[in-house]
Amino acid sequence: MSRMDEPQDKFHFVTIIFLILGLGTLLPWNFFITAIPYFHYQLSGNNATLPNNGTAPQRDEFNFNNWMTLLAQLPLLLCTLLNSFIYQWIPERVRIAGSMTAILSLFIFTAVLVKVNMSPQRFFDLTMATIWFINAFCAILQGSLFGLLTLFPQRYSSMFLSGQGMAGTFAALAMLLSMSSGADHGTTALGYFITPCVGTFISIVCYFLLYRVDFAKHYLSKSTANSAKTYELETKTELLHQGEENGDAAGQKKAVLLLKEAEAGGVGEEKQTVSVCTVLRKIWVMALTIVITFGVTLSVFPAITAGVATSVDSEGWSECHFFHLIPSFSFVIYH
Repeated sequence: MSRMDEPQDKFHFVTIIFLILGLGTLLPWNFFITAIPYFHYQLSGNNATLPNNGTAPQRDEFNFNNWMTLLAQLPLLLCTLLNSFIYQWIPERVRIAGSMTAILSLFIFTAVLVKVNMSPQRFFDLTMATIWFINAFCAILQGSLFGLLTLFPQRYSSMFLSGQGMAGTFAALAMLLSMSSGADHGTTALGYFITPCVGTFISIVCYFLLYRVDFAKHYLSKSTANSAKTYELETKTELLHQGEENGDAAGQKKAVLLLKEAEAGGVGEEKQTVSVCTVLRKIWVMALTIVITFGVTLSVFPAITAGVATSVDSEGWSECHFFHLIPSFSFVIYH
């Protein structure tokens, strides 16, 4: 199949799918951390009185924000590195579909806990375990989807990143709406946890639909062992046909030589593999920069920003109005 015969992305269906997949990768965790006041309320034994603006109580006997940040970023880093190795043994569909299914199950479990009465210590232990596994599966999911995107043109990667950015915006809007509605902590938490369940389910459906679209199947077929050589042969065959149509003897001769060269090169050629360590040696500076950048920003958000409060006490300015600005500015700065 030549480039001119490639299927088209009708109605931008594949573009929309990658937008939804990008949204589905970060939406669950962004909604989870938006429910921090609910977790503080549960850990206080339901005895502490929270301010009307939904901020957390002053006392934090469990150091929830610190533990949440640690148990979120550690599996994110470890599983991102692990995904660089397990892709050779675990198929892409298993990693992506399995991760999304696990995230969906964890959020259903978290939503059920809203209606279950238990001691603060047990609630803390279950929440920390949930945080660990959510971020572990999110790391595998994101790494696998970025690998999938390498098979498609650059514009689909941009659309995927746009979807991830929208996830933070939706979480900020949801927080503003919940605080404006004045709903109780249980109702608000259910909304925060059920919304990612719906979003993740839609992402799973979109992912499986991707393999049924002709445009996507054309690019996904290039992931086979001989995809690069096949694509090269198709391109040079197209040059041959162009030379015949134009009657250009020199161009036709050149196309024939290129085609024979490509065919000869494919005979007896062994599959070459590049180790992960070799790649890391070439990109270690950029990789280290990314790790440091995310290490700083994700340590500040949400662990530190969740405890930010105004020291101004003047007419027309209150703690409630100040807290309503926190989610908006946080997502703008750190996303």
